[in-house]
Amino acid sequence: MTDTNHKHTNALINESSPYLLQHAHNPVNWFPWGDEALKKAKDENKPLLISIGYSACHWCHVMEHESFENEEVAALMNAHFVCIKVDREERPDVDAVYMTAVQLMNGQGGWPLNCFALPDGRPVYGGTYFPKQNWMQILQNIDSLYRTQPEKVIEYAEKLSAGIRQSDWMEMNTSPSAFHVSDLEKMMDNWEKRFDNVDGGPDKAPKFPIPNNYQFLLRYAHLKKDDTLLKHVNFTLEKMAYGGIYDQIGGGFARYSTDRYWKVPHFEKMLYDNAQLVSLYSEAYQLTKNQLYKEVVFQTLEFIEREMTSHENAFYSALDADSEGEEGKFYVWTKEELQKLLTKDYKWVADYYNINETGFWEHGNYILLRTTTDEAFAKAHGFSLSELKEKVLSVKNILLAERAKRIRPGLDDKQLTSWNALMLKGYVDAYRVFGEEKFLNTSLANADFILQKQKKPDGGLWHNYKAGKSNINGFLEDFCFTIEAFIALYEVTFDTKWLSEAKQLTNYCFTHFQDKNSKLFFFTSDEDDVLITRKCEINDNVIPASNSSLARSLFILGKLFDDSTYLQTSEQMLKNIIPSIAAYGPAYSNWAMLELNHVFPFYEVVVCGEIAMSKLQQLEQHFIPNKLICGLIKSDADNTLPLTEGKYIAGKTMIYICVNKTCRLPHEEVLQAVEEMR
Repeated sequence: MTDTNHKHTNALINESSPYLLQHAHNPVNWFPWGDEALKKAKDENKPLLISIGYSACHWCHVMEHESFENEEVAALMNAHFVCIKVDREERPDVDAVYMTAVQLMNGQGGWPLNCFALPDGRPVYGGTYFPKQNWMQILQNIDSLYRTQPEKVIEYAEKLSAGIRQSDWMEMNTSPSAFHVSDLEKMMDNWEKRFDNVDGGPDKAPKFPIPNNYQFLLRYAHLKKDDTLLKHVNFTLEKMAYGGIYDQIGGGFARYSTDRYWKVPHFEKMLYDNAQLVSLYSEAYQLTKNQLYKEVVFQTLEFIEREMTSHENAFYSALDADSEGEEGKFYVWTKEELQKLLTKDYKWVADYYNINETGFWEHGNYILLRTTTDEAFAKAHGFSLSELKEKVLSVKNILLAERAKRIRPGLDDKQLTSWNALMLKGYVDAYRVFGEEKFLNTSLANADFILQKQKKPDGGLWHNYKAGKSNINGFLEDFCFTIEAFIALYEVTFDTKWLSEAKQLTNYCFTHFQDKNSKLFFFTSDEDDVLITRKCEINDNVIPASNSSLARSLFILGKLFDDSTYLQTSEQMLKNIIPSIAAYGPAYSNWAMLELNHVFPFYEVVVCGEIAMSKLQQLEQHFIPNKLICGLIKSDADNTLPLTEGKYIAGKTMIYICVNKTCRLPHEEVLQAVEEMR
């Protein structure tokens, strides 16, 4: 395809990724990752220049404008390198390899990620953002070194590649199975030293809202009856919800806060953050009944429906940080704008959203944020609580309507199976806690999208989707998060279709992803082209590690299907990790949630009878994180699981509490069943 309206058009024009398409008219002769670019590098004996980013990345845009749109810089790049552009969200496998390389070289990484490599893909040098002059000098230095001292470059590439292969290598832990709460206590002793008890979250900046961290801390605090830790978790969740990182007008969270105070966000909004934060705030509400958490969930899901949902019931990937070339312009306000729009309401709104020194950002702009509860604010300003909430809703509607007139940030409209599954589970968790039928209907529609569009004829999954096209084979993250979402759907519907789908996807993982030596699972399928190494994702981050997610699902599926292979594999995976978790808990919090199931009683809750769903909704008013749910609405031989077999009693709805397949006498009253799990 060519475009006669642009001076330059490169091979990215045929891609569907919005990020790659953003670079399709650069003077750089970009190629997508693939055989054509790799063959060209080998045929011409040119190093690869692999530049990785994503559409919502602010500094990616800056480097594009400064360097990749510049004719002089592009001439250097084209003359001496085969240049490859990678969307890290489409190709997390490629990103993982070269991110590890840059981290090994520099001690840190980030995006844009720029890595130079031999024609066969082995990396030799890299970094993140480079100003134009620095970038030009690096291009010349690498070219000169490759031409004049190729043996030195090759020797370094071999050492670096060996380091990458070793970076997440893990041998099987053959010690006898034994999990102890002391593992988690040691982890917490180290972790608590890093708490910020002034502003919440970690004692550093920038601050990322890492949902699996706080989900673990919430559960651990509850099970250990640790009120001090629970106070810290709630303090953090409130600070995030009050801060500028949360869109006070439109709902939804930005990717991170640039400061310690949750005030100034990096304004990009990512689907994966909001999906997991919906799950987290739903669970936190289940325990605390804090109305703020409920409002966050409902407002965030309104944002997802309004701005991030396709006509095919799939979810888009991200909203850019920038609009009109300025970061945050879509979201911030001047005092004059607010005075004109709100007239007589301006004074109390200025207090409520801190149109003062607290909310001031730069260039006369204010970031709307809160510093107090609605109850305290209403009392201080002479409003009733209901009156204040009505006023706030009216102001939000005015500002949202005005904001809609602005030029919007760019939308990354590709749909990723992994992130859709996270959002699907977010909707399920919100339905489970709040009982809002609309949330269940949305989750079912998205699950149908995954089955209809993203499931392959061989039982595998595609990773990406846009405009009817899926062309990247699924990664372990696509499988593990879809499995989790389908298990969650079963637990709120008792429709065994979702368990059957989850089991089939799990078995596919054993066939195509498992490392037989460690019992962990590779990130890429055995059907994919091999990169310089086949990585195994272990550390939890802003998204949980695919291995920790799958290990948790194997534990649940093993219980539901009485499958010893699933249970033993999950246990072995966790055993492999246990020696590492004490040192740095934030990187193992999803694994730690699995260990909670081993060191505290884990309940198999079976609800059978005609009003099982009503009983289930009552049950979910109580926070019991260490459980699975299964059941029957009617006697159905085809839908029986080992745990439900023989438990249906005509004319009654009974709740059975079981531990390790041993069930106590059933209850008809929900509160009696809950009390048994206290």
